[in-house]
Amino acid sequence: MKKIVVLVFIAMVSIACKNESKKETVKKEEIKEVKYPKVLEEVFDKHGGIAQWKKMKTVSFTLKNEEHTTDLHSRKSVVNSPAYSLGFDGTKVWLRQQDSTAFKGNPEFYYNLYFYFYAMPFVLADDGIVYSETEPLIFEGITYPGIKISYKANVGTSPDDNYFIFYHPETKQMAWLGYTVTFFSKEPTDAYKIIRYNDWENVNGLLLPKSITWYDKDENGQPTKPAKEPVQFKMSLLSEASLANSFYEKQKQ
Repeated sequence: MKKIVVLVFIAMVSIACKNESKKETVKKEEIKEVKYPKVLEEVFDKHGGIAQWKKMKTVSFTLKNEEHTTDLHSRKSVVNSPAYSLGFDGTKVWLRQQDSTAFKGNPEFYYNLYFYFYAMPFVLADDGIVYSETEPLIFEGITYPGIKISYKANVGTSPDDNYFIFYHPETKQMAWLGYTVTFFSKEPTDAYKIIRYNDWENVNGLLLPKSITWYDKDENGQPTKPAKEPVQFKMSLLSEASLANSFYEKQKQ
């Protein structure tokens, strides 16, 4: 993680110097205006605003013994641990490990899995998304309205996936996430898992999760109790600087 912080700091200093020397000639960049459902814009605003999010270029966090780093614009990604590394270099997903049993998952499924959970609700502003209404979620006497997020055909590796974001009716802060998994079956499904988002922290002006908790559901699909211990995100970092392309490439053994 120290390596990442140093690299990001160097990049930030470099960019700041370049911007200072060119500030008289650089024209204001045109911002593409995208329309979201009004209530989703309110959720974004509660979490720091979509404009602030779009300024950011690099995000990183630690998860257990892994360091996760993602370029927010290209979605290049690296997951580093003592026994293995994996990532996406912009073209292909790669895996490097000390032995064939070090990493037991599917690299193509895993390399950006926790990035999507961590970058909520802002990843729900990605291109190719279709928004619609969904039934609310009820927990401990509070009714949380919801928005269904689906994808246009051929968007990403699992375009049949659906997400369901549920927010507090008064504060508009994100509270729950429902999601389906079609990566392995390649078939649409109504079965979904649910995560509670109730532990947040301010990271460079944006409200992002400090931990998330998977919940069991009852026969009506409503959450009942935690299904496992919370997943904790630590040493979180958001930067307006980009790392070099080589950072996301597979390194030699």
